[in-house]
Amino acid sequence: MNPIQVGVVMGSSSDWDTMQHAVQILQDFGVAHEARVVSAHRMPDDMFAYAESAADRGLKAIIAGAGGAAHLPGMLAAKTVVPVLGVPVASKHLSGVDSLHSIVQMPKGVPVATFAIGAAGAANAALFAVALLANENPALRQRLQAFRAEQTAAARAMTLPTP
Repeated sequence: MNPIQVGVVMGSSSDWDTMQHAVQILQDFGVAHEARVVSAHRMPDDMFAYAESAADRGLKAIIAGAGGAAHLPGMLAAKTVVPVLGVPVASKHLSGVDSLHSIVQMPKGVPVATFAIGAAGAANAALFAVALLANENPALRQRLQAFRAEQTAAARAMTLPTP
């Protein structure tokens, strides 16, 4: 069994609709991962323990999705040297813009890579994690190159309707 390399965490189970897109990409690439709820507000001790143990457990990246106040990515990044990839989850009132602003506005010294709001951001965060891992894994690099070639071929094959 492969050791877990990427953690996918979210502030609540309602974030799963967005974060499942990250998990699907990791599964497609065969990257060992875990997915769990680690709320910065409801379970801060668990969140700190998760962040503090991440490197020792072998995690190479943490994809953290959060909506609303979106403290989870920044709080994790403050407690670990493992790269944190922040995914803003769309909120009911501000469509995720509040989450985006919360994640992207980290103070100097607390780096969080921030991705687009919602499913596209979750998928891209997972692809970014795959790219990080591919630096040390030639087979994974080849799968990522093949994936990108497929995307390019699909874009070239698109036809526009003639007027």
